[in-house]
Amino acid sequence: MSNAGNVIGGHKANLNNPNTSEEAKQHSREILENEFDGGNTQQHSQEGKNPNNVAGGLKATINNPQVSNEAKESAKERLNQMK
Repeated sequence: MSNAGNVIGGHKANLNNPNTSEEAKQHSREILENEFDGGNTQQHSQEGKNPNNVAGGLKATINNPQVSNEAKESAKERLNQMK
């Protein structure tokens, strides 16, 4: 069986790929919505992971100058939800 986080990540990458057809993007939207709660990775990605490692990764994301502001905001929200 596939790792749900990897499947979700693949479909999200597909949605952001400018070289992907609109038909393929629509398929990814449908899979995310119907099978993965709209692509909510938080519940899938943290199962069985060390919360301290997850928090450390989120903090690294927040402080990385190479990361978009959108990703930083998402990391801040996830970190606050863990508290």
